[in-house]
Amino acid sequence: MLDIKFIRDNLDIVKMAAVKKKIKIDLDRLISVDNVRRELMTSLETKKAEQNKVSTEIAGASDATVRAQLITEMQALKTEMQADEEKIKPVLEEWQALMLQVPNVPDMSVPDGDSDADNEEVKVWGEKPNFAFTPKDHVELMTKLKMVDFERGTKVHGFRGYYLINDGARLSWAIWNYANAFWNNKGYSPMLGPTIVRKSNLYGTGHLPNDAEDVYHTQDEDYLIGTSEVSTMGYYADDILEESQFPIKHIAFSPCYRREAGSHGKDTKGLIRVHEFYKVEQVVLCEASHETSVRLHEEINRNTEEFIESLGIPYHTVLNCGGDIGQGQVKKYDIELWVPLEAKYREISSASYFHDFQTRRFNIRYKDAEGKMRYAHSLNCTAIPTPRILVSLIENFQQADGTVKVPAALVPFLGKEVVNTSKRGGRKAAPLCATIIPVWLPLRSYRQQNHELTSLGVLSFRRSKNNSFSDSVSF
Repeated sequence: MLDIKFIRDNLDIVKMAAVKKKIKIDLDRLISVDNVRRELMTSLETKKAEQNKVSTEIAGASDATVRAQLITEMQALKTEMQADEEKIKPVLEEWQALMLQVPNVPDMSVPDGDSDADNEEVKVWGEKPNFAFTPKDHVELMTKLKMVDFERGTKVHGFRGYYLINDGARLSWAIWNYANAFWNNKGYSPMLGPTIVRKSNLYGTGHLPNDAEDVYHTQDEDYLIGTSEVSTMGYYADDILEESQFPIKHIAFSPCYRREAGSHGKDTKGLIRVHEFYKVEQVVLCEASHETSVRLHEEINRNTEEFIESLGIPYHTVLNCGGDIGQGQVKKYDIELWVPLEAKYREISSASYFHDFQTRRFNIRYKDAEGKMRYAHSLNCTAIPTPRILVSLIENFQQADGTVKVPAALVPFLGKEVVNTSKRGGRKAAPLCATIIPVWLPLRSYRQQNHELTSLGVLSFRRSKNNSFSDSVSF
């Protein structure tokens, strides 16, 4: 969310941002409503000051007649204030609704464009496989290898339902544990947060109101998260941080839920687009510095690139255009993995920085070196999602006999070099971390021959005092 003062002082810039991001909002209407809001608030503040003055005079009045007159004035002021408060309620509601639609101003480097088709390729890595046999898609491969069961998934869940079974499940656990070891070595603090959260947290990250049709919610008006960014950011809501804490770097893991209502007819086959999945997410808070945000943005995007490179999966990185950047982002990269049987790249990760767009909504602040209270900056980037990564991994590493070669980086975590129908085919002596454990266990340290596991206590989530959005969000 942008500061209303910034919007008023830079109206033309914000209008250009809305045009570039293809966001429809009547900013002139916002200014008009804000004028009324400011006028009414000034009136209320004036009357409140007068009320305080009269109250002091009543307390000091010794003459009964004077005292009665002052009380009458007090009652009249109270009536006028109540009338002003009733007037301002619908004004504030409209003002807030319009403020929630105002887009962040994109970086100058963000290209123009209408959709993901206009994103600019900035990097290509890896060699695409040149099969000497007729390759199969991930659905056929994983079904024959008994890694997935779509039929029972549909029976239990319905449309887009699936079960990962046997080595499909084991490979997912291997990826999660390897990802944890990878980001642990980079100094990122692990977090497991709530997956059911209050509505205010989705307003805070910017997923509401714009993505409402893609979000699941409960009968209690709590919401299921589509990314652990939501609960990780909510962890710091209303906090005043120390500048010395920055940068705060988390690697967060969670199940994720998305209705994909706006993509109902897309990617109906396989594991590309599903309603529930798991995701490892990088979330970063830093000081209010554009230069620092840019540096950290490059860092988190490069982290995911390095992770994918360590798996040997071909990919490219694109710079998102204005029409594909989102309301809150200043700049965004997408990393897309090569899918051989589709002969195209598929998104696997998005890296974004927001400046103070999210932290204003969450009221996350810190005192700078001069003692001035400022809103922190926030960034996030997908570390890796499952099961989507399995699509590229399985198809790129398939072999002529229908088996799948396991990337070397995952072998210590999976305990086998080849996925086949044999329970122990291609299995090496498995270290402790190859054991299938039904929680995401972070590694205290990682060594090539010795992996030491530690248990993780779930971090508590601090709820705000009030469940209402208007009371938990600062503008």
